Amino acid sequence: MCEAGIVTEDEWERRLAAAWASLGEREESEFRGVIEGLVAELPEGSAVAAFERACSFDSTGDSGRAVPLNRQALERGLVGERRRRAVIQLASSLRNVGRSRESVELLTDELGRGSDHLDDAVATVLALALTDVGREREAVSVAVGALARHLPRYQRSMANYARALVEPDQG
Repeated sequence: MCEAGIVTEDEWERRLAAAWASLGEREESEFRGVIEGLVAELPEGSAVAAFERACSFDSTGDSGRAVPLNRQALERGLVGERRRRAVIQLASSLRNVGRSRESVELLTDELGRGSDHLDDAVATVLALALTDVGREREAVSVAVGALARHLPRYQRSMANYARALVEPDQG
Protein backbone atom coordinates (compact mmCIF):
# COMPACT_ATOMS: atom_id res chain seq x y z
CA MET A 1 0.00 0.00 0.00
CA CYS A 2 1.00 3.57 -0.55
CA GLU A 3 1.41 5.99 2.35
CA ALA A 4 -2.17 7.18 2.10
CA GLY A 5 -3.45 3.61 2.35
CA ILE A 6 -4.21 3.40 -1.38
CA VAL A 7 -3.39 0.12 -3.08
CA THR A 8 -1.27 0.50 -6.21
CA GLU A 9 -2.39 -1.07 -9.48
CA ASP A 10 0.54 -3.52 -9.34
CA GLU A 11 -0.39 -4.56 -5.80
CA TRP A 12 -4.03 -5.02 -6.81
CA GLU A 13 -3.00 -7.13 -9.82
CA ARG A 14 -0.74 -9.22 -7.57
CA ARG A 15 -3.62 -9.84 -5.16
CA LEU A 16 -5.90 -10.68 -8.08
CA ALA A 17 -3.35 -13.19 -9.45
CA ALA A 18 -3.11 -14.78 -6.00
CA ALA A 19 -6.91 -15.06 -5.85
CA TRP A 20 -6.99 -16.74 -9.24
CA ALA A 21 -4.23 -19.12 -8.16
CA SER A 22 -6.51 -20.20 -5.30
CA LEU A 23 -9.46 -21.13 -7.55
CA GLY A 24 -8.99 -24.89 -7.13
CA GLU A 25 -8.68 -24.59 -3.36
CA ARG A 26 -11.97 -22.77 -2.72
CA GLU A 27 -15.65 -23.48 -3.02
CA GLU A 28 -17.15 -21.72 -6.05
CA SER A 29 -19.17 -19.22 -4.02
CA GLU A 30 -16.19 -18.45 -1.78
CA PHE A 31 -13.99 -17.86 -4.80
CA ARG A 32 -16.55 -15.55 -6.42
CA GLY A 33 -16.74 -13.66 -3.12
CA VAL A 34 -12.97 -13.15 -3.09
CA ILE A 35 -13.08 -11.78 -6.64
CA GLU A 36 -16.06 -9.61 -5.76
CA GLY A 37 -14.14 -8.15 -2.83
CA LEU A 38 -11.23 -7.26 -5.08
CA VAL A 39 -13.32 -5.70 -7.85
CA ALA A 40 -15.24 -3.69 -5.26
CA GLU A 41 -12.00 -1.74 -4.78
CA LEU A 42 -12.16 -0.51 -8.38
CA PRO A 43 -13.99 2.65 -9.48
CA GLU A 44 -17.70 2.48 -10.21
CA GLY A 45 -18.34 1.48 -13.82
CA SER A 46 -14.93 -0.16 -14.23
CA ALA A 47 -14.57 -2.34 -17.33
CA VAL A 48 -11.97 -4.42 -15.49
CA ALA A 49 -14.41 -5.04 -12.63
CA ALA A 50 -17.10 -6.31 -15.03
CA PHE A 51 -14.52 -8.49 -16.78
CA GLU A 52 -13.14 -10.06 -13.59
CA ARG A 53 -16.68 -10.72 -12.36
CA ALA A 54 -17.44 -12.40 -15.68
CA CYS A 55 -14.28 -14.48 -15.36
CA SER A 56 -15.29 -15.64 -11.90
CA PHE A 57 -18.68 -16.83 -13.16
CA ASP A 58 -17.22 -18.35 -16.30
CA SER A 59 -14.56 -20.24 -14.34
CA THR A 60 -17.11 -21.61 -11.90
CA GLY A 61 -19.47 -22.88 -14.59
CA ASP A 62 -22.08 -20.12 -14.71
CA SER A 63 -21.95 -19.06 -18.37
CA GLY A 64 -25.37 -17.45 -18.18
CA ARG A 65 -24.17 -14.87 -15.66
CA ALA A 66 -20.84 -14.41 -17.44
CA VAL A 67 -22.39 -13.37 -20.78
CA PRO A 68 -23.87 -10.01 -19.72
CA LEU A 69 -20.81 -9.15 -17.62
CA ASN A 70 -18.43 -9.77 -20.53
CA ARG A 71 -20.67 -7.66 -22.78
CA GLN A 72 -20.66 -4.93 -20.14
CA ALA A 73 -16.87 -5.03 -19.89
CA LEU A 74 -16.53 -4.67 -23.65
CA GLU A 75 -19.11 -1.87 -23.80
CA ARG A 76 -17.23 -0.02 -21.06
CA GLY A 77 -14.10 0.02 -23.20
CA LEU A 78 -12.01 -2.87 -21.92
CA VAL A 79 -8.62 -2.76 -23.63
CA GLY A 80 -5.54 -4.86 -24.28
CA GLU A 81 -5.28 -8.51 -23.43
CA ARG A 82 -8.32 -8.35 -21.17
CA ARG A 83 -10.43 -7.16 -24.11
CA ARG A 84 -9.41 -10.11 -26.23
CA ARG A 85 -9.92 -12.51 -23.33
CA ALA A 86 -13.41 -11.05 -22.81
CA VAL A 87 -14.26 -11.72 -26.46
CA ILE A 88 -13.01 -15.32 -26.20
CA GLN A 89 -14.86 -15.90 -22.93
CA LEU A 90 -18.03 -14.27 -24.23
CA ALA A 91 -17.94 -16.49 -27.32
CA SER A 92 -17.32 -19.59 -25.21
CA SER A 93 -20.13 -18.69 -22.82
CA LEU A 94 -22.51 -17.96 -25.70
CA ARG A 95 -21.71 -21.41 -27.05
CA ASN A 96 -22.41 -22.93 -23.63
CA VAL A 97 -25.84 -21.30 -23.47
CA GLY A 98 -26.82 -22.50 -26.95
CA ARG A 99 -25.98 -19.39 -28.96
CA SER A 100 -23.19 -20.82 -31.12
CA ARG A 101 -24.06 -18.80 -34.23
CA GLU A 102 -23.43 -15.63 -32.27
CA SER A 103 -20.18 -17.14 -31.02
CA VAL A 104 -19.05 -17.86 -34.60
CA GLU A 105 -19.83 -14.27 -35.66
CA LEU A 106 -17.99 -12.78 -32.70
CA LEU A 107 -14.86 -14.89 -33.19
CA THR A 108 -14.81 -14.51 -36.97
CA ASP A 109 -14.76 -10.76 -36.42
CA GLU A 110 -12.05 -11.16 -33.77
CA LEU A 111 -9.79 -13.00 -36.24
CA GLY A 112 -9.68 -9.81 -38.31
CA ARG A 113 -8.64 -7.60 -35.41
CA GLY A 114 -5.00 -8.61 -35.28
CA SER A 115 -2.85 -11.36 -33.94
CA ASP A 116 -1.32 -12.15 -30.55
CA HIS A 117 -0.57 -15.00 -28.18
CA LEU A 118 -4.30 -15.68 -27.77
CA ASP A 119 -4.83 -16.60 -31.44
CA ASP A 120 -5.00 -20.31 -30.63
CA ALA A 121 -7.66 -19.72 -27.99
CA VAL A 122 -9.73 -17.79 -30.55
CA ALA A 123 -9.28 -20.64 -33.05
CA THR A 124 -10.13 -23.34 -30.52
CA VAL A 125 -13.40 -21.77 -29.42
CA LEU A 126 -14.24 -20.93 -33.04
CA ALA A 127 -13.67 -24.56 -34.06
CA LEU A 128 -16.01 -25.74 -31.30
CA ALA A 129 -18.68 -23.21 -32.24
CA LEU A 130 -18.41 -24.09 -35.93
CA THR A 131 -18.99 -27.73 -35.02
CA ASP A 132 -22.10 -26.74 -33.08
CA VAL A 133 -23.58 -25.00 -36.13
CA GLY A 134 -22.89 -27.91 -38.49
CA ARG A 135 -19.76 -26.54 -40.15
CA GLU A 136 -17.48 -29.41 -39.19
CA ARG A 137 -15.10 -29.24 -42.18
CA GLU A 138 -14.48 -25.57 -41.46
CA ALA A 139 -13.98 -26.39 -37.78
CA VAL A 140 -11.32 -28.97 -38.61
CA SER A 141 -9.70 -26.49 -40.99
CA VAL A 142 -9.48 -23.86 -38.25
CA ALA A 143 -8.12 -26.37 -35.73
CA VAL A 144 -5.52 -27.85 -38.09
CA GLY A 145 -4.47 -24.37 -39.23
CA ALA A 146 -3.89 -23.32 -35.63
CA LEU A 147 -2.05 -26.51 -34.78
CA ALA A 148 0.16 -26.35 -37.89
CA ARG A 149 2.09 -23.35 -36.51
CA HIS A 150 3.29 -25.44 -33.57
CA LEU A 151 4.52 -28.50 -35.41
CA PRO A 152 8.28 -29.03 -35.60
CA ARG A 153 7.91 -30.04 -39.26
CA TYR A 154 5.18 -30.11 -41.91
CA GLN A 155 3.80 -26.66 -41.07
CA ARG A 156 3.36 -25.71 -44.72
CA SER A 157 1.74 -29.02 -45.68
CA MET A 158 -0.68 -28.94 -42.76
CA ALA A 159 -1.61 -25.32 -43.46
CA ASN A 160 -2.31 -26.31 -47.08
CA TYR A 161 -4.41 -29.27 -45.95
CA ALA A 162 -6.36 -26.98 -43.65
CA ARG A 163 -7.14 -24.61 -46.53
CA ALA A 164 -8.07 -27.53 -48.81
CA LEU A 165 -10.79 -28.59 -46.36
CA VAL A 166 -12.77 -25.43 -47.05
CA GLU A 167 -11.74 -24.36 -50.56
CA PRO A 168 -13.74 -25.68 -53.51
CA ASP A 169 -12.03 -28.33 -55.62
CA GLN A 170 -9.71 -26.81 -58.16
CA GLY A 171 -9.62 -29.96 -60.30
